[in-house]
Amino acid sequence: MRTVYSGELPVVRGRFHVDSRRDPYGPGPSEACAGQTNGLCGAAVPGCLLLDTGVPSGRVALTVEVHGAPPPLDDGWEEVVEASFRPVSASTAVLHCDRGALCEVGLPTADHRVRYRGRGMDRATAADPRAAASARPVGHYLLQFWPAPPAGDLVVRQTSRSARDRHRYARALPAPRPGARTERERAELRSWGGRLPSRRVRDVGADARGLVPLDRDLLDAVDAAGPRTQRSLARWAARHALAEAGLADLDWIAAGLAALDRGEPLPAPFHDPCLVWERFFADDRIAAASPDTSAGCRGNPLRRTLAVPALRAAADPDPLRAALGAVFAAAVAHGPDCQELFAAVRRRFPSLGHVAPRG
Repeated sequence: MRTVYSGELPVVRGRFHVDSRRDPYGPGPSEACAGQTNGLCGAAVPGCLLLDTGVPSGRVALTVEVHGAPPPLDDGWEEVVEASFRPVSASTAVLHCDRGALCEVGLPTADHRVRYRGRGMDRATAADPRAAASARPVGHYLLQFWPAPPAGDLVVRQTSRSARDRHRYARALPAPRPGARTERERAELRSWGGRLPSRRVRDVGADARGLVPLDRDLLDAVDAAGPRTQRSLARWAARHALAEAGLADLDWIAAGLAALDRGEPLPAPFHDPCLVWERFFADDRIAAASPDTSAGCRGNPLRRTLAVPALRAAADPDPLRAALGAVFAAAVAHGPDCQELFAAVRRRFPSLGHVAPRG
């Protein structure tokens, strides 16, 4: 037996989910529990589980375990349900609803059985939400996985009114239509250019999304490149952006680039974005630059300003976030010439692939 997590779990709208899909959003109860007997562990969406705690908003105690065989049942739990679960990727995480990952479960892409146990669900439902932030966890839950062939979901034990109501709700839902996608899923696919990147890329946020219309293939290539290449790309993109803007040789910016190359924290003023901009606009050498728009980024005051965030982005502790953030900042600074930047990226890093012609 392996204990993956044991501690507190913040919940929103009474739920959390387990997800192995490349989708940042968990399904709603009507999707997750469609066609099921139980309403506490929704498993109707492939690769995903929706778990109900009954807490409107607050914290519960949660333990997550992985077993090699079915764990024994005991009488210490008021609610017990089971369902089948098969991860659709090598990354299965327990997620706060709308709040990111709590832990990685580490399951192979094979069939599993999941048992979800709980106690105190009626107390959780009745808890005062105004005291949620300071109160002790309301309700205790245990989530267990083990290898097993697919089988129907099952209510093993039910004692609370809350669980009874959720089971009734699930049994009244129609069975899911095979292959159906929700509008949210379709919108999410469109926003990523027709195919979802890894969860790590999606977690990068706006910088990753900003690259989609510019060079969608680059997202997957950088994700697959590994931390060493990602870190090298981040440094290169920051230096390239600042050099194109004619800023790389300024003493205080050069000091930041040197620290970045050494893998050290950026010196002042880069620890504070406000101080960076104060220094930038107070530097007479920058203010005296010729607004010659024929000189590209170097002669365009706005685009010179947009090059500066590439340095802070490249210093992010996460190599993937650093790489995508620095490349996006460099692309924004290049403006209409950004395809030249992407061509330069692939020349400098051949493992990222060939630049496809853009229509």
